[in-house]
Amino acid sequence: MPSKTKVDLYAAIRRDVRAGMSNRALQRKYGVGFRTVKAAMESVWPEPRKQLPPRKTRLDAFKPVIDQMLRADLDAPRKQRHTVKRIFDRLLDEHGAVEVTYSMVRAYVAARRPQIPIEAGRGPLNAFIPQTHMPGAEAEVDFGDVTIRLAGEQVKVYLFSMRLSCSGKAVHRIFASCGQEAFFEGHVHALSVLGGVPCGKVRYDNLRAAVARVLGLSRARVENERWTAFRSHYGIESMYCRPGLEGAHEKGGVEGQIGWFRRNHLVPVPEVDSLAELNAMVERWDTEDDDRRIRSRPRTIGEYSPSNARCCSRCRTSRSRQAGCSISGWTDTRRSVSVRTAIRCPWG
Repeated sequence: MPSKTKVDLYAAIRRDVRAGMSNRALQRKYGVGFRTVKAAMESVWPEPRKQLPPRKTRLDAFKPVIDQMLRADLDAPRKQRHTVKRIFDRLLDEHGAVEVTYSMVRAYVAARRPQIPIEAGRGPLNAFIPQTHMPGAEAEVDFGDVTIRLAGEQVKVYLFSMRLSCSGKAVHRIFASCGQEAFFEGHVHALSVLGGVPCGKVRYDNLRAAVARVLGLSRARVENERWTAFRSHYGIESMYCRPGLEGAHEKGGVEGQIGWFRRNHLVPVPEVDSLAELNAMVERWDTEDDDRRIRSRPRTIGEYSPSNARCCSRCRTSRSRQAGCSISGWTDTRRSVSVRTAIRCPWG
């Protein structure tokens, strides 16, 4: 039987207290002391463990020197900044740090290098900001590679995915490559299935099909001319993520969606005679996934009227929330065609 965590222990103690068990009986039953029982009765969350002070190391005396070198690098040319080896060599030559090892210096520099610009007020502070999305406003697009058996031969193909950020509805298409033709065809298919174009921004990687050049650390991009003409025709407002792993977090919804789709529908490796046959299966899977997805069933405006039946469990708890659930679709008059989203409960 797995051992209880401290939260489980507190929950069990509080349950027995409500049943009328005395403090002494609780101590005997759970093998704890008086203070533990008292703490469990006062709070459902255990107090965090006290952090022990950091252990002293042979590098402590030289940490201010390393920090000074890293601060000097803020004003130095990019190609003439201290490497870990150069810092280690200077410690040996200029400060006699013979007891300091290279691994100590490397670990300390790896931790301090990103902190020095922030302390000097020159670097961005990494922070987490919860995202909220309006219905039909934003979407994310990405490619993911998958392996299939095509006509008896194992080949790698590419899964195009467009995911609506609010509802989570995703449209997929599989292509032999992830080139510009597949990129455009995937958009045409996704927009036809969704029945419109998101009225806000669509997030993209810096893929060659859309971006010709990344301009420094800014969000500005030199776009491929064919892509500019394509998105202008459909009225797509693009937003490009930061290069590398940090940019992947900016469109984590579609990144996770591709992985989920691959694990749930492409395991075991599918065997097909053509990509057309596989894409017919993908369309069927998308329909089945949409039926299972929370808030997937389109509603009519009348179903969300305040005088009608309540639409979700949260709305049952508050008349004011129930009254706030009347929501109509939107029509974007800037588009060449009228675009209307599915109407869903905002509290669901």
